Amino acid sequence: QVQLVESGGGLVQAGGSLRLSCAVSGRTISRDAMGWFRQAPGKEREFVSTISWSNGNSYYATSVKGRFTISKDNAKNTAYLQMNNLKPEDTAVYYCAADPLGYGASTATSYDYWGQGTQVTVSS
Repeated sequence: QVQLVESGGGLVQAGGSLRLSCAVSGRTISRDAMGWFRQAPGKEREFVSTISWSNGNSYYATSVKGRFTISKDNAKNTAYLQMNNLKPEDTAVYYCAADPLGYGASTATSYDYWGQGTQVTVSS
């Protein structure tokens, strides 16, 4: 059974940093694209970032570009999202997801496996 477990969320002041982790078990993510999405209260789930296995590139939503960095450690079977200069509008539940095809996409339907989410709250 494939499981994705996010951790690292919490409460932080605006301008602060958090590092989210997504530990995967039940499959090897070395050839997966890994993505991060978020959902704020009353809003739809939105794309944050993805890292592609097929070309090694990473992609970001415009709202987080320059502040967030996605990475993955294949040896640890874990993906990460480093979030710097956090803003109150970054407050949301953050989800990681795995795409076995490895392309990396901004659409949630491209991902087969999802974590349960971790709460990030940024105070002003």
